[in-house]
Amino acid sequence: MAKLTRNGQTALLETESLRLRAAWLYYNRGLTQKDIAENLGVSRSTVIRMLDEARKRAEVQIWINQAPAECTALALELEQAFGLEEAIVVPGEGTPESTARDVGAALGTFLSEVITDHMTLGVGWGRTLNASLQTFRPPRREAVKVVSLLGGLLEASTINPVEYSWRVASHLGADCLLLLAPLVVDSAETKTRLIERCGLEKLFNKAANLDIAVISCGDMSPQGTSLSRGFLNPDDHAALLAAGAICDTLFHFLDAEGRTVHHPIHDRVMSVGLEAVSNARHIVLASGGKVRAPAIRATILRTGCHTLVTDEAAARALLSLQDGE
Repeated sequence: MAKLTRNGQTALLETESLRLRAAWLYYNRGLTQKDIAENLGVSRSTVIRMLDEARKRAEVQIWINQAPAECTALALELEQAFGLEEAIVVPGEGTPESTARDVGAALGTFLSEVITDHMTLGVGWGRTLNASLQTFRPPRREAVKVVSLLGGLLEASTINPVEYSWRVASHLGADCLLLLAPLVVDSAETKTRLIERCGLEKLFNKAANLDIAVISCGDMSPQGTSLSRGFLNPDDHAALLAAGAICDTLFHFLDAEGRTVHHPIHDRVMSVGLEAVSNARHIVLASGGKVRAPAIRATILRTGCHTLVTDEAAARALLSLQDGE
């Protein structure tokens, strides 16, 4: 297991600490801006700017709405139950959209702190990962490479593996290897030709030696919101469910114990294999929502995830699943 340490400029960390203290005093203690300014030894205008910045960074929603002690306790339980290096749990049980936003914001902050020079970073896709960009503000890094772990959409879209990969690379000032192919191709032969004859082999080789892999997962249930459903015809979706699929991780379909559900579509997916992703020195899984707990558990079992970023509802459901074994 590769230990990650947080690094950051002292001034940035001090500013963040001061901003969170101001938000806590304002929203939880009910102090006026004038009182906070006197308490912190800054001007009232500085307090106003810090509160505004805290809202923009989603720090108020994530860390201030609810006592963080409850989430910390859940995080410690998750670490013990699943053998994680670290769990990050954000408060609440919101809509799928708000959960993706909140978990994504926590992911963006985490990645801003742990990515260092000379790393190779592999990234997946999804609403949660896309939402991480709202708080992803890393310092510029030297000799970092970003690798897209799966193909993309032909139409321009904000939730697109290619889009997310290059935006992460842009924030870091990094080189980026894009898997420039449709997510699903017409045959296994086409997939082989694209990899071996069209220059994608370099990307797959690089993906086999990642420092950090950042992934998410979706659930395959009828009420699920997995983006993969938009790429599956109804017959394939029904066949996967009948075969026991509950989870989509990088467009690989897994059963409740993290095993690949055999289906011909896997031969046509332009995605780095989970075997390669599992070899990354550190794997970060970000996903939330109670309904996704079985999918999150399956992905942890399959990949050997080191850091889990999730929400309170999913955390409680995950612990219940583990206790039920």
